[in-house]
Amino acid sequence: MSALISGFHHVCLKTRDWDRTLAFYCATLGFTEKITWRTAPNRAAMLDTGDGNYLEVFEDLAYTSAPNGAVIHFALRTARLDEVAALVRATGAKITMEPKDVTIATTNAHAPVPIRIFFCEGPNGEIIEFFQNSLT
Repeated sequence: MSALISGFHHVCLKTRDWDRTLAFYCATLGFTEKITWRTAPNRAAMLDTGDGNYLEVFEDLAYTSAPNGAVIHFALRTARLDEVAALVRATGAKITMEPKDVTIATTNAHAPVPIRIFFCEGPNGEIIEFFQNSLT
């Protein structure tokens, strides 16, 4: 790790539907509100994912998500992938890749890395990968 960079801090999303977005990330996935600022219809929040990394959310009633936007996806680490998939499915979120086991064939000196993943579409069109493994 670079001496200048100490790790991931946050990913930022815009939303037209504040309540649905916070319900999905907080009630379904267990994120907590670390800080909030501004008021409706321009609210903002920093949601703690549970390990000091954050999802930042900005309310923007005029926002229209671009198909496949600039961020391809963001990945959330979990040790209980299938349980998370069931919770996400129960919200009606679109599962874009069902849970499956994959082995990443590395191109460096590292041995192949087995992982379990699934993808869904979040409430604002964002693509979320859920990632379970013990090596990375």
